[in-house]
Amino acid sequence: MADETIGVVGAGIVGLATAREIALRRPGTRVLVFDKEPEVARHQTGHNSGVVHAGIYYAPGSLKAGLTVRGVALLREYCQDRGLPYRETGKLVVAVHDGELGPMERLFERARNNHVPDLRKVAREEIREIEPHAGGIAALHSPRTAITDYPAVARAFARDVTGSGGEVRLGFPVTGITTVPGGVQVAFGRERVRVDRLVLCAGLQSDTVARLAHDRAEPRIVPFRGEYMLLKPDRAHLVRGLVYPVPDPRYPFLGVHFTPRVDGSVEVGPNAVLALAREGYARTRISPGDLLGLAAYPGAWRMAARHWRTGLREYRGSFSAAAFMRDAGRYVPGIGARDVVRGGAGVRAQALDRDGTLVDDFRIHRADRITAVRNAPSPAATASMAIAEHIANAVFDG
Repeated sequence: MADETIGVVGAGIVGLATAREIALRRPGTRVLVFDKEPEVARHQTGHNSGVVHAGIYYAPGSLKAGLTVRGVALLREYCQDRGLPYRETGKLVVAVHDGELGPMERLFERARNNHVPDLRKVAREEIREIEPHAGGIAALHSPRTAITDYPAVARAFARDVTGSGGEVRLGFPVTGITTVPGGVQVAFGRERVRVDRLVLCAGLQSDTVARLAHDRAEPRIVPFRGEYMLLKPDRAHLVRGLVYPVPDPRYPFLGVHFTPRVDGSVEVGPNAVLALAREGYARTRISPGDLLGLAAYPGAWRMAARHWRTGLREYRGSFSAAAFMRDAGRYVPGIGARDVVRGGAGVRAQALDRDGTLVDDFRIHRADRITAVRNAPSPAATASMAIAEHIANAVFDG
């Protein structure tokens, strides 16, 4: 296996972690990373909230649960070793009315089954000790939940790849993937690069790139834009750590929450609105091709039929700071629309099955010489190093 050339499509954190893992696991293997952008971590990684999730939310026994718990340990050690930011701010998952106590209890049991460290239930009085300005009647406290700088981590991964003799080829939009005798040919215009094996980690373009490789049609990617507010600097002191709602189990989104960043700012968000382009970070960005592809997919219509009311509510928050902060203010009652300004936005590559189901777990599969990551939403950044191990196992042993 040594002296092989292995290609990775995608220079986000998952693709770079995978390239790094392959290079470290098999010295002598040449790793080539291809990405259409002029720099690494341009999309989901570069618009990430920076949260290192502890594993509270994920179904026990799922790929997501196992890889997240493993990934936290690997990421913490890596950041400490490289001098990268890693701060255990802690997280409160707050119930604000009696109807959320049952779901919160079920979330606690799920987290215990996932071996989330030091998680405990706290009553109203102790919420105020942890977060003096928080609301709520009860909460779960995860003191080991952390924040980091994922673009900085991704850049460190890229340096590890090049330091091991690999190459990160930026400005290389893959336009063709062809299986050839004994390998795979990757094309960009007239340029052709032959690799022995190929890994697809294309994020927002994962289904498009998978089609180039003649992979299965589903799941398809539906882009959801997540918009943030920023606390004004003189109000940032009102939030010490992460403050989250009890999530709605019908959706793979965690709801609007308060997130301190490593630069000292505090974000509020994100919401989840259907983006009109795969890279639609602004409301004005529209891609006719992306919209036509979405309209032609039966799963999109089935999703819309199930969730249109929630979609309308999310859009109201997108256009109105007062509406956006109305729900958020239940968790930190002293903060309202007057205390925030518009922040940035990210786009989540949400996988969708033909029956309209929003895919929750990671989906990674291998066919011959090509391994495809078809769904790796949050907490993929947290789990990136463990996902890389899983992919390398598939590449070398599958």
